[in-house]
Amino acid sequence: MEKLSGELLSMTYGSLVTQLLKDLDHVQVVNEQLEKMGFNIGIRLVDEFLAKAGVGACQDFRETCEVIARVGLKMFLGISGEVGGWNSEMSACSISLPENPLCHDFVELPPALGDLCYSNLLCGVVRGALEELHMKVNVFFLKDTLKGDDATEIRVELKQILAETFVDDEDN
Repeated sequence: MEKLSGELLSMTYGSLVTQLLKDLDHVQVVNEQLEKMGFNIGIRLVDEFLAKAGVGACQDFRETCEVIARVGLKMFLGISGEVGGWNSEMSACSISLPENPLCHDFVELPPALGDLCYSNLLCGVVRGALEELHMKVNVFFLKDTLKGDDATEIRVELKQILAETFVDDEDN
């Protein structure tokens, strides 16, 4: 698979966020749009991942999160995440990233944009991928180095395992 330079990705993504900030009225609307864009990307990445990764079917939410963090992020963004912070029900975890692949050293948030979830696209990608795998989740940033935190950490909370539905082509 061809790779895109991390710096090019970071600058291109920065241009996208800048344009959204110009086009949309409120930072919260930009946050929602970034998450929605990521969701649509995540849905589509699942097929490519399954075709190219050579991993078998995951047995549960925990294993799926591990594969996303260690294999999926590496395959598509060139970084591996660490999964931890599991709750007692094993229905919520955190994915810690060694660096934010959408930022590198190019991004600084001005104080006026303190409510911007700059990398919300990543949360949407994870949510979209898991929903495509029949898991309804909430995904959000727990820590963000752009906001002064010491790490980048994404929280993933399983809300529901979705029933698999099949369409009978003969009925159409």
